[in-house]
Amino acid sequence: MNATAALDAKTEPATDDRRSAGKANRARPAEREHRVVNQPAFVLHSYPYKETSLIIEVFSRDFGRVPLIAKGAKRPHSQLRGVLQTFQPLQLGWTGKSEVRTLTTAEWIGGLLPLERSALLCGFYLNELMVKLLARDDPHLGLFDHYVSALNQLAHDEPAAIVLRQFELALLKETGVAASLAKVVSSGETVEPDLLYVIDPERGPREAMASDTVPVVSGKTLIDMEAGDYADATTQQQSKFLMRYLLSHHLNGAPLNTRQILIDLLHL
Repeated sequence: MNATAALDAKTEPATDDRRSAGKANRARPAEREHRVVNQPAFVLHSYPYKETSLIIEVFSRDFGRVPLIAKGAKRPHSQLRGVLQTFQPLQLGWTGKSEVRTLTTAEWIGGLLPLERSALLCGFYLNELMVKLLARDDPHLGLFDHYVSALNQLAHDEPAAIVLRQFELALLKETGVAASLAKVVSSGETVEPDLLYVIDPERGPREAMASDTVPVVSGKTLIDMEAGDYADATTQQQSKFLMRYLLSHHLNGAPLNTRQILIDLLHL
């Protein structure tokens, strides 16, 4: 079963409050004026809220990263306890106009194998990346499909190093902070496979110089990365250090806890 195809969604507009019509100072973004139902989503992260509830950060197909209050989710007999699991396709509903909305429904869909062992750690790394790099309420439909594909590949024991590099680059591209890796900044020409380049994180590739202290990669590596082809061992090695550099820049140097574990245990 195709995991992406198994997910479907719709939103249902909330009843208009006619008394507030025309009052611009009380306006909210359109997506917060809706009661959302049957929205495909994944739990990225959760933490306790008061005595019996949770705040969950979810990545939804049509609304992007959204924070929700799951009321009573910590109670021993709450049906939500077994549903709000990471890496499993869910259909969620929520309502509310504040920054943190209220979860109303949660249903497990299925269609993905569970992540185990090292694949589970890789999944947590993907989640940490999205929590730290995605703005809230910013939809990324293409990235949602990339995420489903990455989880599916990890669950089927595809090479983790390749899956992570592909997703890291997709994340930077989908959020608009990565330019084409195959075009030289100054000329717009395609990079040459046999030349060496460095990547300006804000602009893109330029030819390497002897004084460069940032990662230097071959044109072939950049062409391979742009094509999603990581079969070459040199491409795998150079892309690993390049993506660490680019992610660190866009995270303003903030550490990624799961990546350090991956480096220590799996050399990814």
